[in-house]
Amino acid sequence: MRGEVTCSVRIWQRPRVKVGGRYALGAGHIMVSSIREIALADITPALARRSGFEGLVDLLKVAKHGPGERVFLVEFDYEGPAPVAT
Repeated sequence: MRGEVTCSVRIWQRPRVKVGGRYALGAGHIMVSSIREIALADITPALARRSGFEGLVDLLKVAKHGPGERVFLVEFDYEGPAPVAT
């Protein structure tokens, strides 16, 4: 929510989010700006850190969801709660 993490790597059978989609997170939400399929070999230590993980092993433990084998890079922006009208 601080804006430090702006992407996520996910291993799915098919995309589970869509560009322009808004997904709840804390008091606000994230808005997906892009999603693209990448190769497993494209996941680098730098990408793992950009995704909020210390390294590849930590990322891969979280990235796999079910029996999926396709790797997706999801880019997003956090949008906090709407300002309260006064």
